[in-house]
Amino acid sequence: MTITLRSPAFADGDTIPGVYTCDGDDVSPPLEWSGVPPDTAELAVVVEDPDAPGGTFVHWVLWRLDTGEPVLGQGQVPAGAREGRNDFGRVGWGGPCPPRGSDPHRYVFTLLALSDPLPVDAGASAATVKRAAEAKVLAEGRLTARYGR
Repeated sequence: MTITLRSPAFADGDTIPGVYTCDGDDVSPPLEWSGVPPDTAELAVVVEDPDAPGGTFVHWVLWRLDTGEPVLGQGQVPAGAREGRNDFGRVGWGGPCPPRGSDPHRYVFTLLALSDPLPVDAGASAATVKRAAEAKVLAEGRLTARYGR
């Protein structure tokens, strides 16, 4: 099953506005979704840059999102949600910040609908969250955007 994932700030395939990057306010962009299966226990978001020089780079991992809320506001982490460690070494959002002069990188936003809550503590790595989610994914949605400097 596929979830429709979109952002009111940019369309799939478009450029991410600077406000969401290291060159701007570095806040997470707003996200909206539909088509979440009714038996979903929680939602998780992972944002990755597959074009990073050292391999896929994690910009955000967020889970324990309420299945009844089809939106995530700009810069918001809802009460009860958990954030993990990004590859900048910080917990929370770390906006796009590709090397200057490189081709624009792709940023893949993935929303996962999970059958059971993840038994993962706040601050966990994306790898830990993804491993815990593997057998629990009911559906997913993707949104890909670009950013270059």
